[in-house]
Amino acid sequence: MDKRILKYIKHNKVFTFATSINNTPYCANCFYAHDEETNTLIFLSDNSTRHIKEAIENSIVAGTIQNGVTIVSEIKGIQFRGEMIDITEKEQQDFYSIYYKRFPFAKGKASPIWIVKLNWIKMTDNSLGFGTKLIWER
Repeated sequence: MDKRILKYIKHNKVFTFATSINNTPYCANCFYAHDEETNTLIFLSDNSTRHIKEAIENSIVAGTIQNGVTIVSEIKGIQFRGEMIDITEKEQQDFYSIYYKRFPFAKGKASPIWIVKLNWIKMTDNSLGFGTKLIWER
């Protein structure tokens, strides 16, 4: 993966998580941590939320990561596709550790952990020239 994509993912903290069931899209914003070794996004969310229920039903998900910059020459952002994956209890503990290291405050509310295996990323980076795209695919 291009180091600029990796740096951008590590620098940001919130992603938009998108699902679709019966041709009806839905999205939610979630804090995330990134595990470089497995190239996954890690987040916490209750089982009762609409985005989790839908991702369980259709594990193919998408999302964005952006930083809210409004100066055109500085705009950067990521669009991604991935898959919600099941993990073992041992892996859960490892991923919780990664997540809590980044967001220690999250220990205050117990929530299930979820993993998105990234399969495709398109990063727009106008600092490299207007409309420059960096593409990564598993």
